[in-house]
Amino acid sequence: MIAKATASALIAAVLGGCAAQSAGGPGAWYSGHSVATPKGDRVMVCHSYGCARRVPLALSGADVAKLQSMLAAGKASPAAEREAVSHAVQWYERKTAALIGGTPDRSKTEPSMSGVPGQMDCVDEATNTTSLLVLASERGLLAHHRVGAPVARGFFLDGRYPHVTAVLVENDDGRPYAVDSWPGPNAAPPEVMTLDKWFATWSSGGPAGQS
Repeated sequence: MIAKATASALIAAVLGGCAAQSAGGPGAWYSGHSVATPKGDRVMVCHSYGCARRVPLALSGADVAKLQSMLAAGKASPAAEREAVSHAVQWYERKTAALIGGTPDRSKTEPSMSGVPGQMDCVDEATNTTSLLVLASERGLLAHHRVGAPVARGFFLDGRYPHVTAVLVENDDGRPYAVDSWPGPNAAPPEVMTLDKWFATWSSGGPAGQS
């Protein structure tokens, strides 16, 4: 009982730290993974697990206009903006899949697909989604949110595999939201939920539950 209580307290402390980290910007995430930060219309797209492979992407004027149009649909409210972000992430994943080539990303993470072009683990997914959100934010396309640093959950201590997600922070109340595109295949709707709920979500065990 004591051991369980101690573990629970440690988990709560770790997750609390992650929640606090999400309020900061994503700069440390890029430097920590040696990935170039988005600049202008250019981003570095990660794939092959752990950003093992990177391919530069330059958004065209038409791409920026498309992104602006999609996110403009969410100006009515924070909830509407999160829905618009979901659609934008799906569009972006279709675009990056065409750029990378190969087999479009499968759902979750299969160890046998490590190093395969086009396949992505949660580090790739969180990085790519964050890059899209940074591009949108720098252009003033997010009316109700700012971009937080990606955060992690699961350290085996709580019976879950480590996993990481991109984060949006609502401007009005500072509540962070996960924008997690890892569970589904390429261009599937990302899971968008409060970070508290995301922390509490149980990740299935086994190879497909790893991230």
